[in-house]
Amino acid sequence: MNLTRRSLLRIGVGLGAGALGPRLALAEVPAAEGPAPAAPSQARHGLSFFGDLKYPADFTHFDYVNPEAPKGGPFSQMGRATFYNQSLSTFDTLNPYNQRGNGAQGIELIYDTLMTAAGDEKSAMYPRLATAVEIADEGLTYRFPLNPAARFHDGTALTAADVVASFAALKADGYETIRMALRDLIAVEPDGDQAVVMRFKPGRARDVPLTAAGMPIFSKAHLAHHPFNQSSLELPLGSGPYKVGRFEQGRFIEYDRVKDYWGARLPALTGRFNFDTVRYEYFRDRIAGFEGFKAKAYLFREEFTAREWATQYDFPAVRDGRVKLETLPDESFSGVQGWFFNTRRPQFFDRRVREAIGLLFDFDWTRRNLMYDAYHRTVSFFQNSDMMAQGLPSPAELKLLDPFRAQLPEEVFGEPYAPPASDGSGEDRALRLKAVALLKDAGYLIRQGKLVNAKGEPFTMEFLDDDGAMERHHARFIGHLKKVGIDATFRIVDPAQFQARLQAFDFDVVVRRYSFAPYPGDELRAYFSTEAARTPGSYNVAGIADPVVDALIAQALAAGNADALVTCCRALDRVLRAGHYWIPQWYSGENRIAYWDMFGRPDVKPRYELGVLDTWWSTAPGAAKPG
Repeated sequence: MNLTRRSLLRIGVGLGAGALGPRLALAEVPAAEGPAPAAPSQARHGLSFFGDLKYPADFTHFDYVNPEAPKGGPFSQMGRATFYNQSLSTFDTLNPYNQRGNGAQGIELIYDTLMTAAGDEKSAMYPRLATAVEIADEGLTYRFPLNPAARFHDGTALTAADVVASFAALKADGYETIRMALRDLIAVEPDGDQAVVMRFKPGRARDVPLTAAGMPIFSKAHLAHHPFNQSSLELPLGSGPYKVGRFEQGRFIEYDRVKDYWGARLPALTGRFNFDTVRYEYFRDRIAGFEGFKAKAYLFREEFTAREWATQYDFPAVRDGRVKLETLPDESFSGVQGWFFNTRRPQFFDRRVREAIGLLFDFDWTRRNLMYDAYHRTVSFFQNSDMMAQGLPSPAELKLLDPFRAQLPEEVFGEPYAPPASDGSGEDRALRLKAVALLKDAGYLIRQGKLVNAKGEPFTMEFLDDDGAMERHHARFIGHLKKVGIDATFRIVDPAQFQARLQAFDFDVVVRRYSFAPYPGDELRAYFSTEAARTPGSYNVAGIADPVVDALIAQALAAGNADALVTCCRALDRVLRAGHYWIPQWYSGENRIAYWDMFGRPDVKPRYELGVLDTWWSTAPGAAKPG
């Protein structure tokens, strides 16, 4: 799965980063033309999407941490999510911020950011490298004073020059998604050694300052000697709570806690990052990974497969209490998980074809027979949030949609599309007949058991994956597709090939999972815009290129308050669901976790995050020391 914007801000990397070649190693983000801005007039102790902050300027720690949490001991896991060029099954570079290779998980732990996100607010950030933020009345100029105590791991001071060089790297050669996210950032300039000024384009997306404040900050001196647009296993230099320790390429990587970390007692970091060692284990697939967990090869596991949770967690260590099992509520967006069509491929141009294929997936049978009734059907791109379209469009939604009525299917103006329930038999003839009728309307016929177009060409489609965990789900689905003459296959490739094909949009259908921040912002462009559809490596794997979608995204980014944003997203949800760009799968609404009984944790869980890695602590004998 891919991390959300708020998840990335939470762990300290914002929306990715990029690659810096020798030519740009010391470059600065160019200044905007025109006179220097007036001095900023509003000093704030934090940033949020609509200006509201839960914590006051004099807060001492987040409510969901133990400020006296002991430090020490190990934490290890098989990774649970990826961002940018990362893979869950291997790594060959310590730079996850460009599009080369497979980045190591956890690298974000070694970097600091200007500000850091709170796990119990929808979109809020508080000082980290910056001590505050000063915002000009025109809302386009932000000044960040820097904490003079900030140090890189080699002992050198972190200054404005490092911040400027970092943004030059991110904007010049970063992963495509991050370059898109920073398009409205037009200048990052030093104001002496201990402050930076950022200037944004008029009409900028509302969340761009938060995105910028959550970017990793690199050492300018290190960048000068280490081309940032390359994949490399050379040790990077950061200033964060951890530094890279031992690793074996493709097998494991460890991060060692920086014992004299300069920011350990900052209010936004107090009580966090408590383990002496954080280790990520790599396995060829999650089945092998589960065997590793049973053997105590690592200590924490989140289980994503209902069948495994229901049938496999009864091994001796569970029965005698050495391994604990829990389900925790997941109050974040349920996310968008499903089979995404690559609409750049001609066989998927017609939305009737996409709808027909979706009808052939029997979720009700799959839930009962393969997933132990543990999941609910996803229907919306904003599932389980107030952004989710329901019922008939409201007057406010119609005001947004009516100007495009001639360009939209009529179903946009009725109940939002939801996949119909099957009879649960696994052989729902009514849905199959409806699918065949849609395919016929789109110009396809079944001849000698094969679905062909007007030229007699067979309809083929390949499901691409780099893991066999969902092979049973694919097999059943493919069986139904073959019954209407579709030549469907399932192909597993190695992680490097999968990453390359995904970035080049060289696939027919692929499973992806995305989640949005509670207040969606510029990520809407990354997932759904025409520009993203044309950008290799973007999250718009479906190739959605619709001027109506682009217009609604622009409305959402310009929304002046939460109510206006909700209305825009509901209208957008209706249009996207009517486009049948994906076959929605399922969601759980809870986190299933298993862990060896070696941990303590705060009484309160952060509302929008799992909070394990950065708020728990070790209880292993002799491991933990007072914080």
